[in-house]
Amino acid sequence: VQLQASGGGSVQAGGSLRLSCTASRGTFGTYLMGWFRQAPENERDFVAAITWSGRSTYYADSVKGRFTISRDNAKNTVYLQMNSLKPEDAAVYYCAGPIIWRSMAWASDHWGQGTLVTVSS
Repeated sequence: VQLQASGGGSVQAGGSLRLSCTASRGTFGTYLMGWFRQAPENERDFVAAITWSGRSTYYADSVKGRFTISRDNAKNTVYLQMNSLKPEDAAVYYCAGPIIWRSMAWASDHWGQGTLVTVSS
């Protein structure tokens, strides 16, 4: 399965963006899917994840209340609605899945290409 992320861009602080991740050459299956991000000189950090049913979602503390993850299994697409963006949200955002809990952290071994989000203050 190839994961294709899109929707990144440049916004001012307080603005919004919606990222999309679409699977090609396959489907998401019943995997936990989600997003990570990586700012320059930082490690890749977990942002959000969603179960196949969509009933359960998980967020990094830093984005709770501002970001919303959702998925449309019929379209093989996962979304990340990002509101009230802050300069510290600027990063390359990566779609990932399946996401697993490993060594006390969310992780994934399968990534899409990233999409860049820049936030100006």
